Amino acid sequence: MRNTNTILFLGTWEYLNNPNFNSIEFDGFKNESGTNAFVMTPKKWITATKAIGVISKQGRYNSGTFAHPDIAFEFASWLSPEFKLYLITEFERLKTNEAYQYKVEWSATRLLSKVNYVVHTDAIKKCIVPTLTDKQKQFVYAEEADVLNVALFGMTAKEWRESNPELAENGNIRDYTDLLHLVILNNLQNTNAELIEEKVPQRERLIRLNNSARRQMEALKDNKSLKDLELFQKQVNENKLIEQ
Repeated sequence: MRNTNTILFLGTWEYLNNPNFNSIEFDGFKNESGTNAFVMTPKKWITATKAIGVISKQGRYNSGTFAHPDIAFEFASWLSPEFKLYLITEFERLKTNEAYQYKVEWSATRLLSKVNYVVHTDAIKKCIVPTLTDKQKQFVYAEEADVLNVALFGMTAKEWRESNPELAENGNIRDYTDLLHLVILNNLQNTNAELIEEKVPQRERLIRLNNSARRQMEALKDNKSLKDLELFQKQVNENKLIEQ
């Protein structure tokens, strides 16, 4: 800590992160640093400048000097060229992954927009979403999530768990569905929110959501943009496995 560069680094960090930093004392240390008479310890630095980046503790079990990760990394880099090289390599890797993730998210957003556009433009002839029974139309569902589940999947979350006990231990009906159903589910959530604001009764909302789900399913099941979106999802998952 007698090193001039160390004092400059610590002072710069405090300027950026500590509104109570005593810059007058820092200027004095900066001018004295590097000389043979200059002596600096963590405790002296903290007391004089009101620094928060470095902490000095005394005691039987938790004594020692501790620092914010920014400062700890700087000290470790000064002590070990290998550690400094590791930090540089890790930084470059993270920036590369960040750029890749941004590219995937941007492309996925564009594809999702295309997918949703088809819902509003394609003519519908056939439906493969389950048609509601008379009992389902009359039943009042306590959770709005189940209104969507019945409209799209033809069953409540509880009914799915009872039918799939081995899968229910690690997820729910939405965790095990495909991308096509998730896209439609996203659209149904928005539609349901609008219908609730319009004070449309639940029974009528359920019927309208089911009809909407069936139309969207037919429009999207062979859609190229959705296939591209599924491919992107697969690439992202494979990239995560490689990183792990």
